[in-house]
Amino acid sequence: MTRDEAQRLVQTYLRAQGIHLSPGLSPSGVGGVTVGEAQLYFEHSSQTGGLKCSGLIYRFRESPRPGVLDGFRDEEKAGTDTGGGTVDFEPESKSLFLSRTYAAIPADKAFADDLARLMKASLDWGGDVFERVASRVFPAKTAK
Repeated sequence: MTRDEAQRLVQTYLRAQGIHLSPGLSPSGVGGVTVGEAQLYFEHSSQTGGLKCSGLIYRFRESPRPGVLDGFRDEEKAGTDTGGGTVDFEPESKSLFLSRTYAAIPADKAFADDLARLMKASLDWGGDVFERVASRVFPAKTAK
């Protein structure tokens, strides 16, 4: 899909959510928005034509400790609901997402339904799943 097609798709989605002031995608093809408690990010690739949509799980202050990202990938492999996305860590922003990429333009309703699932999953992963991973990676020390 072209950047203009991706822009139209994102803007149509945002308007349906009652968000009218967002430009959707910037001239460089990126954008972000908060919908309820969820944070969504969009990135169009001019090279592949894909539109990557990401629901934020967690933004680290520093690089994640060893084992943390593997713990999230293990949850994904175990079948924990990802809302149709995949675990995606962006080192530049130190952020962990559930992301999915669209190579072709989906129907507006299907896109909105997909993003609703992705946002719900990202919130679940930022809460219960995060706690589960943390308890496995950093087990509480036994009292002596």
